[in-house]
Amino acid sequence: MNKCTTVALFDPPDWIVALFASVRRLETRHLFCELGEDHDDDHAAMLWDEGGRPGSAVWARWARRNMRLASLGWCTALTPKEEACGLFDDHPSAHAWDVTDRTLEAWKRELAKDFPDHFPEYGEGHES
Repeated sequence: MNKCTTVALFDPPDWIVALFASVRRLETRHLFCELGEDHDDDHAAMLWDEGGRPGSAVWARWARRNMRLASLGWCTALTPKEEACGLFDDHPSAHAWDVTDRTLEAWKRELAKDFPDHFPEYGEGHES
């Protein structure tokens, strides 16, 4: 499944910047939804994580122009190789390992041309 292509401008108001000043520097930037393209809930992008503790990841969740910050626990699902999902608990759509970021994949294919030892999975015979 492909990654959602929704982008939002994160432009925190001054009072939010002041509230988080002792924890994190918040600045205006674009956020890219990290969920699979078929989700039917708010979009989501992780802003930061304070060491992987439960509830330590702060996510931006948005629908249209309404954005909120939420401290969310991590999804507990694991692959057979015990790799973590990387999304928040009870996320809509597929787990992170089933979501393909086509832009990132294109960058890796290009980098593999110059640095094949760093990207062996994109060598000859790799399916696009």
